[in-house]
Amino acid sequence: MVLLVLLLTAGYLGRFGIEDLSEALTFMGRVTGAGLVTASVAALLGGIAVMDHWFWNSFPYSGTVALVGTVAAFLTNSMVLLEVLKGDSPYYMVLSSLLTAGSAWAVFAVWRTSVEIPAPRRVATALIVSSVFAIANFGYQNLYEPYQHGARPVIKLTMGKHELSMDGKSFAVPIDITLENHSDVGFYIMGAEFHAMGQKVGVSSHDLLRQKWRHDAEQWKTSQEKSPLSRREVHQPGELVAAQPWMTQGNWIEASDSFAARTVVQLPIDTPYDQVAFYASASFARKDRLVLDSVKFDRYSWKGGKLPSWLKKDLDSLIYSGRVHENNSIDERTMDPRFVDVYWTFGTQGAHVSSSITRKGDEDRIPPEAEYRAVSNRYGLVDVVTGPIQRSLWDIKRRQ
Repeated sequence: MVLLVLLLTAGYLGRFGIEDLSEALTFMGRVTGAGLVTASVAALLGGIAVMDHWFWNSFPYSGTVALVGTVAAFLTNSMVLLEVLKGDSPYYMVLSSLLTAGSAWAVFAVWRTSVEIPAPRRVATALIVSSVFAIANFGYQNLYEPYQHGARPVIKLTMGKHELSMDGKSFAVPIDITLENHSDVGFYIMGAEFHAMGQKVGVSSHDLLRQKWRHDAEQWKTSQEKSPLSRREVHQPGELVAAQPWMTQGNWIEASDSFAARTVVQLPIDTPYDQVAFYASASFARKDRLVLDSVKFDRYSWKGGKLPSWLKKDLDSLIYSGRVHENNSIDERTMDPRFVDVYWTFGTQGAHVSSSITRKGDEDRIPPEAEYRAVSNRYGLVDVVTGPIQRSLWDIKRRQ
């Protein structure tokens, strides 16, 4: 029975370890893979030593090797069990629980044979050091890393000088969009959008009433486009005049890299707007937290494409979908498949991009706040918004 437990443990840990050693997304993940492979070898050697200790006695320290192998199997199975319990697979939960209980029993079964340990202090020190290392690595990867923040790309908007058309009936404003990643991790681009809003801003001949100020302040709670409070300016709701994606879904930006794009917004010279405001936003996921399969266009909202309940139905949307893979072999095998849906939404009230990572069939479910934060931390989801960058149009319209 002890031999069976150790052989099953060796195969179980070795499978995860070999995959992590070659495919884990972080250095610590590959260190974990090396640790799992080492524990697998220790369990295998322990199984051989168990047979010698019980039947052949050809090696004087076979009992010690058997004890070390069972202890290594128990400690490693325990830590793997903690990771498996966070997953979705009942099969792996049961298997890991049985191996943990079986390896604990194996430690007791070998210990009760009165194993003679040569240099017990050295053996104890080696076990303590290896256990502390394994626990520290587990804690760093599963407790410390998921709650580290600060890695966030930056989007910058720069307006160029406007130009009039040849017939003088329209004008164009060039906009440079720059994405800079100053962090030490790369990011997948889940979606990126740019849009411009035309704004009518009248000037009152007298100070606005306090009630008007309060009304404008109340709009900040629900409006994506927030007009400033002013004693004389009367801001009308902005209207979309241009919108477009400026990066391809599923692409990525590496650490310490940058990306630049230029777009041009054109308006008639007799436009009714007094100002134009520019916005850019993007949704990212950290490359050290997931592997993202190619994100491809899936459907249009106006051609029967289903939208989740948390998305406004009165706006049009382009929906892109892709498959998400976990950043380590244990989670990849023990968690249900996750999928990403990216929504580029636009309408007269504005435009924005949003993304969600869910299991199949959960796209419409609104998760509790704690679950939403857990998913964001797990996959390193980051939303970056720049704007408004505003420009008065009076100098251009004066030339009519």
